[in-house]
Amino acid sequence: GTDAFVRLSVADNGSGMSAETLDRMFEPFYSTRATGSGLGMAITKQLVTQMNGTISVVSQTGKGTTVTVNFPIG
Repeated sequence: GTDAFVRLSVADNGSGMSAETLDRMFEPFYSTRATGSGLGMAITKQLVTQMNGTISVVSQTGKGTTVTVNFPIG
């Protein structure tokens, strides 16, 4: 059978991310913002993983970004 899950996707049509940012976005203390701590996405990934979920990010420079989180149910 198939495993049941809940999927949440959030998309924008912003500036997108460079390949380096996409590769490093879950690293603690990595930030592209002058005032950023670089912990937001690292903590998000840790929390999603602790709940047996997955998180993925697709981004195209100049076109936007989509973040998708899957959580198992049942």
